[in-house]
Amino acid sequence: MMSKSKAKSKARGKSRASGERKPAARVTKTGSKAKPGAAKAGNMQERQPASRLRDQRNRDVGDWRVETLARMRALIVEADPEMIEQRKWRKPSNAMAGVPVWSHHGIVCTGEAYKQVVKLTFARGASLQDPRGLFNSSLEGNTRRAIDIREGEVLDAEAFMALIQAAVAENFRSSAPKSQGTKLQSPPKAGAKARSGARQAKPAKLLSGGNPQIAKADGDAPVQAYIAAMPGWKRDLGKRLDALIVRNVPDVRKAVKWNSPFYGIEGQGWFLGFHTFTRFVKVSFFRGTSLRPVPPGGTGKDARWIDIHEDDLDEAQIATWVKQAAALPGWLA
Repeated sequence: MMSKSKAKSKARGKSRASGERKPAARVTKTGSKAKPGAAKAGNMQERQPASRLRDQRNRDVGDWRVETLARMRALIVEADPEMIEQRKWRKPSNAMAGVPVWSHHGIVCTGEAYKQVVKLTFARGASLQDPRGLFNSSLEGNTRRAIDIREGEVLDAEAFMALIQAAVAENFRSSAPKSQGTKLQSPPKAGAKARSGARQAKPAKLLSGGNPQIAKADGDAPVQAYIAAMPGWKRDLGKRLDALIVRNVPDVRKAVKWNSPFYGIEGQGWFLGFHTFTRFVKVSFFRGTSLRPVPPGGTGKDARWIDIHEDDLDEAQIATWVKQAAALPGWLA
């Protein structure tokens, strides 16, 4: 009898022990199921590639903003083929995709997509001339200026590219070494003034792509200074272009604007300009879409251009375009 009682007591003890362990086992089992699932979801989020984040960002901001940024990117690179694009300032608010930053000898501009606008901010915009009034935002500061583009708006492509080129030129100018001041000197001797002036004359500075930096001015003299400073084979091409234009439009008006020679008709506006790049000279017709045949370069509303490489000048075709362009209403820059 005593052994039966002990056996029952031992059985109850085992039952209580097993009853105490079962809830713990269930908790552990439930916890072990939840943790792998949570870890898997977390790892999938962490492993999303940057391209997928950018795609998601593009879907979030909307197609028109993506298309607008792509269009402006193409114009920026066309204006300065040596431009560098980077992605900076990656943060959750832009889905870690970052902000496109275009640089040449310093930051030129950035591009950001907002709900209502695409904003292009020029790092030194306050120092730039903006004759077409493209800047319409951040106008109060002393350094930056911005262009806000809304859905359906189309920017003047030629004026925008001129602004990009001016921004690059400003980066070079602002980073040039500053003069250390004028030292005290004894009074100059007779004849020293002319020699001093000769020493002060310096060749024109070459900007991006070998384009000469010439101060903005009207007349033939600054145009000839620009042509004389064009490097290598481009100098001869510049002379030939200038002579061809004068020959076909004897009353042509000349000027240098935004480090480019401009040609026009008094009271009618500018019809042509050219600009030096590393491998070619770009000749732009400001009403190029009205010429026949239409010059091959460009996608904007009015302007078209042709890139002339070494030994590639078709004088007959250029002369035909020059005559047509001079007869059209010009660009009133």
